[in-house]
Amino acid sequence: MQRLRNIFVVVILSMSGWSWNAQAVDGDVALAMFQQSCIKCHGQDGKVKGKLNLLEIKTASQLTGDLERLQTILEVLDTNEMPPEKEPPLKLETRAAAVADLQKLLRAATAGTDFAPTPIRRMNRLQYNNAVQDLLGLKVSVFPLPEKMMRDRSGYFAKALGGKMPNTVTVSSRPLGKSGLIEPRLAGVGPFPQDPRAEHGFDNRGDHLSLSPFLLEAFFKLSRRIVQSPNFDGRTVGIWKEFFVAPPTAPAGDVKDTVRARLRKFMTRAFRRPVPEAMLNRYAQHVHRQIDSGMGFTEAMKEAASAVLSSPRFLYLYNRPMASDKTDPLDGYDLASRLSFFLWGSIPDDVLLELAGSGELAKSAVRAAQVNRMLASPKLKRFCDSFPSQWLQLDRIVSAVPDEIKYKDFFYAAPNYRTTMDMMMEPLLLFETVLIENRSILDFIDSSYTYRSGRLRKWYGDKPVGKITGPVTLQFTRQPITDRRQGGVITTGAVMTMTSGPDETKPITRGAWIAGVIFNAPPEPPPADVPPLEEPKATDKKLTMRERFAAHRERADCAGCHAKLDPLGFALENFDPVGRWRDGYENGRAVDASGVLFRKHKFTNVVEFKDAILAEKDRFTRGFAGHLLSYALGRGLTPTDAPALDRITAKAIADGYRLQTLIHEVVQSAPFVNQPRPKTASANPPKNSIKTTR
Repeated sequence: MQRLRNIFVVVILSMSGWSWNAQAVDGDVALAMFQQSCIKCHGQDGKVKGKLNLLEIKTASQLTGDLERLQTILEVLDTNEMPPEKEPPLKLETRAAAVADLQKLLRAATAGTDFAPTPIRRMNRLQYNNAVQDLLGLKVSVFPLPEKMMRDRSGYFAKALGGKMPNTVTVSSRPLGKSGLIEPRLAGVGPFPQDPRAEHGFDNRGDHLSLSPFLLEAFFKLSRRIVQSPNFDGRTVGIWKEFFVAPPTAPAGDVKDTVRARLRKFMTRAFRRPVPEAMLNRYAQHVHRQIDSGMGFTEAMKEAASAVLSSPRFLYLYNRPMASDKTDPLDGYDLASRLSFFLWGSIPDDVLLELAGSGELAKSAVRAAQVNRMLASPKLKRFCDSFPSQWLQLDRIVSAVPDEIKYKDFFYAAPNYRTTMDMMMEPLLLFETVLIENRSILDFIDSSYTYRSGRLRKWYGDKPVGKITGPVTLQFTRQPITDRRQGGVITTGAVMTMTSGPDETKPITRGAWIAGVIFNAPPEPPPADVPPLEEPKATDKKLTMRERFAAHRERADCAGCHAKLDPLGFALENFDPVGRWRDGYENGRAVDASGVLFRKHKFTNVVEFKDAILAEKDRFTRGFAGHLLSYALGRGLTPTDAPALDRITAKAIADGYRLQTLIHEVVQSAPFVNQPRPKTASANPPKNSIKTTR
C-alpha cells in the first residue's frame, strides 16, 4: 500500500508540479522519488552504491532516523549530483519538490533537539599568545607565530576601524618556511608545536586540541620561561607596577591584603570568571610563604603568575555542566569567553566579564552592542590573523614551490624569497577591506578593487607604480579592477599557485578548493590506489590537460568526483601554475575552460564561471556562514545546526550579504548562545563538518 501511494504521489507531482507539495504528507514526495528514480542504484537487486540502501527506507521516520544520511541525500539532490550524468535527469519540478520535502523533514526533525557539544579543549598557540598578552598587558608577543601570515607595519588597521581602509598599507610577510623574527617578543621564549588543523576545518577544533601530561608539563615550563624572560619587566609588562611591584612600606597585614586583592583580579581575568575563595586562598598563601622565606615580592608574584598561566583553568576552554536535562542558555561567563575567543582570539576583557556577571550579556541587544564594540577594537586584527587564512587554506602556499628553471622570475633576493610572499597578502587585504568597510561577501567572488604591491602588479602584467619593495616589508596600494578575470579571491595568484604543481596546474586540486572553500562542500578523499596523473609521453605532447585526465574519468570509483570537480577546476585552466593568464598551452593547443556548474549553469570562460557562482550566491553565502559558525563554535557542524544556518543566511541576504551582519547573526544564533547536553543521539558530531551548500 505504501509503495502504491508513493507511486501515486509521483504521478500527481508530475502532473501538477510544485503546488501539490503543500498538500503532501511529509516525506511522501521524497520517498516516491526514491522508488521512481533512485533505488535502481541504491537498493534494487542488491546494488548499494555509496553504502546507501534507499529500498530499506519506507517511511518518513526511517528517513529522519539518521540525520547525517538525510543531510547527505538532501545535498546531493540540491546540487544536482544525483542522479549521475549517465542516468535520466529528474524533472525540475520533481527535484524542487523533493528537496523542499527533505528540507521540511530536516527542519521538523531538528526542531527542539540538542546541539552537538563542543569538546573540552585547550587554547591553541595563537589564542595562548593573545591571552597571555592581554592578561599581562604585554607590549610584545610571547613567542614568534608563523601562522600570522601578515603583520601591520604602518598602523593602518586600527586607524581604519569603523571607516575605510587606506589606499596604501605597509605590511610584513614572514619568510616562507621560517618563523618570522620581525616583531618584538619575550626573549628566550619559544612556542609549543603548531596546532593541527581539522580536515576541512580550523585549528581551534576541540577534538584536535587535547592536553597530554607531556604537553601540560611543556605549558608549565613555558609559563616559567615567560616570567623569567630577561625582558619581562616594566618595559614590556603593562601590569608591572599594579601586580608585580611591591607596595610602599606597609605592615605585613596590609601586604597580605594587597597580594590577595591583586590575585583576585588577576585570576578572575585569567580564569574568565570569579575565582573561588578556596582557590584564591591557596594561591595567596603560597605567595605569603615565599615572601616569609625571604623571596622578594616581585619574584613571589612571578611564581604566582606562572602557576596561573599553566593552570588547566587558564589553558582549557570548556562550558559549565548542565543544570537540567534540556538545552539551556550558556552561563554568562562561558558566553563571554565564546564571544571573546571568536572575535578577539583571547580572554574576555573587564567589560564582558562585568556584563556576564550581571546577566546582561544574555540579552540580544546587549550582545549586539558588544559585537559592535569588538568590531571597532584593534584586537579584531587577531580574527583577521586566524580566520581568513584558514578559510582560504593559505597555509598551503608555504609548500608551493614552482619550478626554479621554468619560472626563474618567481624567485628573488634569495631562494626563500618568492613572489608568493606578495601573493598571500592580496586575499588577506581583500578580506580585511570587506570586514572593516562592512562590504558584501560577494566581493570574495568578484570584486572591483584589490590591493597589490609593485612586484605583484608587475607579475600580473600591469605597469608597476612606485618602488618595488621587499623582501620582508611590502607596500600595497588599492587599485580598481576593470578586467573581471581578476578580482575576488578565487583567481588570485596565491590560490592559483598553491593549487598547482611545480610546472603544471592541478585542475582537480583547484576544483576541490572551490568545492571546499567557496561552497563548503569538500569532496571525499580519493581512493588510496588512484595513481597520479602521469607525465606526458612524447606521443602525448599535443594533448590538453582535459585529454590527459580522460583516463581518470573512466574509472568507476573516480567518475563521481570528476563529474563534480572537473567543471570547477578546468574553469580556472587559463591561469598557469604561477597564476598568470594564458590563452593556450605550450604545445599550441587552446585552453578549454568551459563547463557547467551544478549541471545547470553553463559557462565558457572564467568570467562566465564567476557569473555562474554569483547565480548561486545564496548557496555561497550559506557555505561561508557555515565556515564562520563552525569557527565560532570550535567544532564541526551537524544537521541540528541547519535551522540556525538557514536563519543566519536569510538575515545576511536581506542585508545585502554584508560580512558584519553574518558575524552578528552567528553571535545571536541558537548554537552560539545555548549550552547543549553532553551527549545526545540527535547531535553526534560528525567526522567532518556537514556540507552547507544548500
